Amino acid sequence: MSDAVGGSAAGTTGGSPTGGAAAGSTTGPADGPTHRRTTRATGGATGGAAAAGSATGAAGGPSAGPRGLVVGVGASRGVPVDEVHGLVEEALREAGLSTSDVVALATLDAKAAEPGVLGAAERLGVPLWTYGAERLARVPVENPSPAALRAVGTPSVAEAAALAGGGELLVPKRRSAPAGRPAGVTCAIARLGSRTPSTTAVTRPQRT
Repeated sequence: MSDAVGGSAAGTTGGSPTGGAAAGSTTGPADGPTHRRTTRATGGATGGAAAAGSATGAAGGPSAGPRGLVVGVGASRGVPVDEVHGLVEEALREAGLSTSDVVALATLDAKAAEPGVLGAAERLGVPLWTYGAERLARVPVENPSPAALRAVGTPSVAEAAALAGGGELLVPKRRSAPAGRPAGVTCAIARLGSRTPSTTAVTRPQRT
């Protein structure tokens, strides 16, 4: 399969993160991601966001620390959450990485409303960062896909989304392996670099 196929239009998720303020979606600058399940804030973290455990960094962005990991995800339409979450956990485990170091899932904005992708972020207790196809198409990657370019307008979703905030690719794109049908998910893992996307404060749901 390509990195992401059959995408639906980007949407805004509702609900409220555990321990956080009222949820909404916040759009960053042109090159920054849209953050799902965020608090609206002006000029940095609010008192409520800080109390909920949000992290802020340079330029108001989330601070990953030296071990912060971003998992880029590509997904087919209607992929189940177990397939997304299972691939992410498998990729982390086989690379000797910990789910506790993951600071975000990242994907194409057309996948923002996919229940499987949203559900995986919720299970990990991290925000979902989304980027437009034009932004992802500018990110150099190891494994570009002509099929993904034709389908969604960018030659990479998983690797490009993982690397869109800068940093180092730790796990190249890999695919899920469901029984009896084609793979529905790709993922890649990067260590977040110093070019942290500039955003408002982000609250994290509690990990379950």
